[in-house]
This record gives sequence, C-alpha cells and structure tokens, in this order.
Amino acid sequence: NISHLVLNSLKQMMQLTYIIANSRSIHLTLMLIVCLYFSVLRSHSVFSSHFFHTTSGCHQQDFYDVLGVPRTASQKDIKKAYYQLAKKYHPDTNPDDPDAKEKFAKLAEAYETLSDELKRKQYDTYGSAGPGASGAGQQQQYWRGGATVDPEELFRKIFGEFAGGRGFGDLNSMFEQAPEFVMELTFMQAAKGVNKEITVNIDDACPRCDGKSHEPGTKVSHCHYCNGTGMESINTGPFMMRSTCRRCGGRGSIIITPCIMCRGTGQTKQKQTVMVPVPAGIEDGQTVKVPVGKKYIYITFRVQRSPVFRRDGADIHSDVMISVAQAILGGTARAQGLYSTIDIAIPPGIQTDHKIRLEGKGIPRVNSFGYGDHFVYIKIKIPKKLTSRQRMLLLSYAEDEMDVEGTVTGVTRPAKGKSTHTLIHT
Repeated sequence: NISHLVLNSLKQMMQLTYIIANSRSIHLTLMLIVCLYFSVLRSHSVFSSHFFHTTSGCHQQDFYDVLGVPRTASQKDIKKAYYQLAKKYHPDTNPDDPDAKEKFAKLAEAYETLSDELKRKQYDTYGSAGPGASGAGQQQQYWRGGATVDPEELFRKIFGEFAGGRGFGDLNSMFEQAPEFVMELTFMQAAKGVNKEITVNIDDACPRCDGKSHEPGTKVSHCHYCNGTGMESINTGPFMMRSTCRRCGGRGSIIITPCIMCRGTGQTKQKQTVMVPVPAGIEDGQTVKVPVGKKYIYITFRVQRSPVFRRDGADIHSDVMISVAQAILGGTARAQGLYSTIDIAIPPGIQTDHKIRLEGKGIPRVNSFGYGDHFVYIKIKIPKKLTSRQRMLLLSYAEDEMDVEGTVTGVTRPAKGKSTHTLIHT
C-alpha cells in the first residue's frame, strides 16, 4: 500500500512538472505549483501515518512485561498470570478506573500472542527485543501483530468455567469471594475426624423468587438496549470492548415487579446450620470448601493443643513416666494412645528420653494412605520422699556402686575402698 501511494505521488509530480514546463501562463503555472505542493504534502502525510503505524511496536510494551512473566515461562504460568491480572483489571470490577479497559485490552493482546506457540515463536523472533533477545543492540525488529479477538470474549472463552454458566450478567459474582468461617476443633476431633455443625449467615438465592429477582408469576420485559445479551459494546480505539449493560444491569431483561422479599436483588441473608464432615487428620489452619444451598463457603479449622500429644504431620509424640525400679529392672508401662491405652515393654537399664516407636499408631494421612507413627519418650520419675526401708536399701545399693563420680549423701568411702554408712532410724 505504501509503495502504491508513493508511485502515484511521483507520477502526479512528473505530470505536473511537464505541464508547468510547457505552460506559458503565469497564473496556470502558480496554480499547478500549489497543486503539486499539496499533492506531495498529502503523499508525505499518508506515508508518514502508515510508517508510524507499522513501527508503533517499537514503543509497545513487551508482552512478557505486560503479563509479568519471564521469557522462559511455561503456558501454565502464562495462563495463571493472565487470569490473575485480567481479574484485577476487568472493567466490571473496576468501574471507577478509567485505565482499566486499556490495561485489560493490553493483557488480552499479550495473552493471545504468548498462549499460541506459533505466534509466540514469531513474536520472540520478530517482536520487540527484550533483555534476553539476541542482537538487541545491533538491530531493531518490531512486532507487527495485534489482538484479533475481543478481550472480553477471550477472557470468557478461557475462564468461562469459573462463571459456572451463569451468563454475562452474573460476571461480578464470578469475582466474589466465598464467605469464610472458622471452626474450633479439639486435638482428638482433628486427629480422628468428626461431623460437626456450624451455624452461618450467608447471602443465598431468595427463597421466594428463587434468585430471579422478580415476583413469582410476574413477567419481565426484554431489554432492547443490549438486545437481551446483558452486555453493551463500546469502541475503544482498535478494540471493541464489552461491558455490563447499564440499562438492565447485565440481566438481559427489565424487571417490572421486583420481589418483595429480596427487593429485586435475588438474594437474602439466610441463617443456616451446616453439618461439616471434618476429615481425620486435618491440621490447624487448613481450609475446606463446603456447599451451602446454591453457594459455597470456606471453613478454616483451628485445632486446640493437646495436653498429652505433640503433632508433627501424621506423627504424634508423647511422654510416659516410669519408676526407678522399672528403669533398672525393666517391665511394662502403660501409655495413652490416640485410639486406646497401650502397654509398652520396658527393657532393663532403659535411659531417660529413650524413644520407642509405635508404628502405624499415629494420625491418618489426609492426602495419602496409611497412618503416621506414635513416638513415646521415656521419662524416669524420681521419688521425692522415701520410707526408712527404701532409704536403707538405697544406701546399701550405693555402697556397691563403683562408678560414682563424687559423693552420695549418707555414704562414706574409706581410703581402702571399703564403704561404711550410718543408718538413720525413724
């Protein structure tokens, strides 16, 4: 097109020059010179505008920078980045931001190019040279592509499943955050699982109009402003933007008789009791999604500490107290388990803080199969008071100890190694 315009301009200039050269009239000559001037000026203007259009890519922001991803980003990362930014700058969620539509359109253009492997390869080869492009300082290569799809349609095509098929008019609800609630659990409830009720107040479909916003039995009129689509088109430069219809609010119809219960909103605040099936092995801070009516709520669990058990994932840890005699001579000890009382064999001469592993006696693994382990730590209980007989027996035992570093109260050791002690009678 540019070559064609240039050739035509040159042809006109040659013809006018020939006429001027053979003209004897001064007025005709001046008139032809003026025509020649405007012809050249017009050609130069057309050429400049086309040249600016074809090289506008040199001032265009890099598509990778638009989405905030590196040039090595995977398709999954590109899609994730686009969805997060498109949701942030969607015109329906930013009605007061005049730049939202432009940002949203730029995101659509960037995603349309980078999500297609062929277009992305062409863009990496001929697009604006970024920091990682080869030969960035030696040559300038410009991307001559552009968005060929409505940004709104692109967004719906990719992420329409999030809208749940609710139509154009319910796009705002796609971005609504589901209500969040907190449920308190004891340690044993979280470890074993439990069905627990919770009472919540949420906005749900009006029971009178079933969320339709108009009185039962009444009719609604077709919105002629948007032709029943719920969306209106707006020209924004090179893009055709679509936004929620201002006349019907995106419903596609005009409500003549609003529901008297919800006042035409389609939703009411409802108090509901929900039975929450708490899975065995849930941890503190974890969240589950629970359906309530036609909506969902999120419940975050707060698990209380146990006076007996310490948790580490699916494993639990606890202590068991044994006597001095059990530690020296061995025996059995009873420990509280997660599901029942456990008899633990104590080997002779066991030391304090010795760890005994009870395999498979821990908490169920939520995201896999099997159970964790129960680790029991031995703690030796030292008596604070002794009977006379216990004291005498311990003194006798102390006489025969040969590996004592220091002294034992009530026991004296002569120089030859023979120990004597004084018994205290009470």
